[in-house]
Amino acid sequence: MRILCVPAFIVVADQISKLLVKGFSIPALNLHHEGYVIGTSFSIIGDFVRFTYIENAGIAFGIDVGGKLFLTLFTLAASIAIFAYLLKIKDEPRILRVALAMILGGAIGNLIDRVFYGVLYGEAPLFYGRVVDFIDIDFFNINLLGYQVHRWPVFNIADASVSVGVVILLLFHKRFSHATMPVNSLESRGPQATPNEASDKTAHTR
Repeated sequence: MRILCVPAFIVVADQISKLLVKGFSIPALNLHHEGYVIGTSFSIIGDFVRFTYIENAGIAFGIDVGGKLFLTLFTLAASIAIFAYLLKIKDEPRILRVALAMILGGAIGNLIDRVFYGVLYGEAPLFYGRVVDFIDIDFFNINLLGYQVHRWPVFNIADASVSVGVVILLLFHKRFSHATMPVNSLESRGPQATPNEASDKTAHTR
């Protein structure tokens, strides 16, 4: 399925960017990249877009729900479910499949961090790695009931992919339902007789 090229591209782009941030070494190929120290931050476009290297154990944008192992297993199960669903809806509207493919790519991108990065970098056991974030965007200053937001939570390509996919689903969900429900419902009911046809048939049988 060509739609699987979407998550594949997202995963490759996401992992390349994270390896460049975190650093890597491949002695067999004589490749070594030092990477950045956690906490490194510098301007890209003024103060609006910054590079800020952090790591977190939560889901997108550093949101922490449950524990590390729970999040890893949940993401793994969700990725398998989305992949299976993508294979099932190959005849559905393309925009729906693209949105789900973007969510799948983002989920897998962060899943790789959680499953393997701890072991690869000698920081944690398998399934207990932390997600690499580095995109730091300015945000409207909000101060509501003691809650303050001055910048958008630091994120990565995988987070952005999941967010865009979800937004697409929210914007086009009515189109998805209208595109599938009327046809399916009419096909399931089959041809229906009009009230006049029904009365004529009744009179004829008498």
